[in-house]
Formats: sequence, structure tokens, C-alpha cells
Amino acid sequence: MTNVKEVCNWSKDAYRITTDISQLDIPAVHAYLTRSSWAPGIDEQTVRDGAENSLNFSLFDGEKQIGYARFITDYATFAYLCDVYVLEEYQGKNLGAWLIECVQSHPVTARLRRMALFTSTAPWLYEKFGYTPVNEPNYTWVITRPGLYLKKD
Repeated sequence: MTNVKEVCNWSKDAYRITTDISQLDIPAVHAYLTRSSWAPGIDEQTVRDGAENSLNFSLFDGEKQIGYARFITDYATFAYLCDVYVLEEYQGKNLGAWLIECVQSHPVTARLRRMALFTSTAPWLYEKFGYTPVNEPNYTWVITRPGLYLKKD
């Protein structure tokens, strides 16, 4: 069996994607996430903690991090896809689809019984890769705390 925790790399034109956490630009990811619709106000340490406990996919133009996605996973049965983005100035170049294609081609996905995501943006993108909405009553349950990172102690 392939070591699902091995670093994977992909390249396309001038762009590259890596799962090498040592290349992850936490300040760049934080800068985007803190202004995102799903994690406004998130602090940098929380971004760092999340990355350290995830399978990260960093999208680069040269040395500049321009996109990101991560799987929160046990590497055996389940993964939750989250924090997916491509910087606005790079959108429209099919990089978001390429990022998800790389995520879905990672060796860990072959083992997973279930992959999930929550999104209110770009459902058309995820449908292309086999994600479907859960519309079964009493099937998916969540605790949601919007604005959590905006609350100051």
C-alpha cells in the first residue's frame, strides 16, 4: 500500500501544488481565511493548529501561495474538505478545479469510505468531482457557531 502520508506534488504551467507542510505559508493562508465568509476574524494560531492536524494542499505561483485546501482526516475512513480558496486575482484560470482534482487524486482518497464538505459557494465545482448534497432528514447533524472568531474575550 502507498504511504498516504508521503508528500505529493503536482505541477501545471507555472503553478504547483504540494502537500509538504513545510512549504505552507501560514500568514498567507491566515490573511485569506480571516476575510473569508466562513472564518472571519480567525487568528493565526488557530490556522496553524488546523494545518498541523490536517492533510494540506498548497497552491503556488512560483513562491507565492495563491490557494489552499485541506483534508481533516484519519487517513483510513473519513476526510472533511475545508478552507478551499484561490486568490481572487487567480480565479478564472481553472486553478480551483485543478486544486480539487489534486485533492481527489491524493492516494488517501482511495481508502476513504466518506468525504464531506460544507459550502455555500461553488457547489458546481464540487459536483464535478462527485460530491452530492445531503438532503436526507435526520442524517447529517452539526453544531455551527458563526462569528466565533469575531468574539473577543
